[in-house]
Amino acid sequence: MHTRAQARLQVVAGPMFAGKSEELLRRVRRARIAGLEVEVVSHALDDRRGEGLVSSHSGLSVPSRSVPDVAALVAGVQGRGLDLVAIDEAQFFGPDLVAAVDELVTGGVTVVVSGLCVTFDGRPFEPLPALMAIAEDVLKLTAVCAVCGEDAAFHQRIAAAPTGDPRIPTSAQVGGIESYQARCRRHFTGGARA
Repeated sequence: MHTRAQARLQVVAGPMFAGKSEELLRRVRRARIAGLEVEVVSHALDDRRGEGLVSSHSGLSVPSRSVPDVAALVAGVQGRGLDLVAIDEAQFFGPDLVAAVDELVTGGVTVVVSGLCVTFDGRPFEPLPALMAIAEDVLKLTAVCAVCGEDAAFHQRIAAAPTGDPRIPTSAQVGGIESYQARCRRHFTGGARA
């Protein structure tokens, strides 16, 4: 079991298709092998592969607690003697996630958070930048540019349907390869950076 001194905030960030969920699942699997008490949490907004399931684009998956907001996340994990809480698609939880995660870590629970650190129009996507700033460990991944094959730090929306403000997650923004492509800086033509 972790002690307060061992609890850490670990952030796995990057664009779509970078392997963030896959890395989160790897860390969950290792924690469970080590005999730790683990809870995996996902946001109810992302039900692409079924509610209550965290899965990667490569096909790996693990059951999760699907919650609609930060309050439900905290209510579902507090006081349960957990060693590790893994939160996937953290961008859907918004800025309130920062204080909640900080409180969990201060209380002795290691928290692993994965999510998008950039919107599809190239702007910082909270709460990931704030979480990265206060984390003990940060892993920033890149994808492979769909145009040239170079490292891609961005993802670009290719679907034409309107989505609203990219910084405010909605179900219209949830998608995969049918709606988005990974892009390097040279081939990224989305919104704010165009």
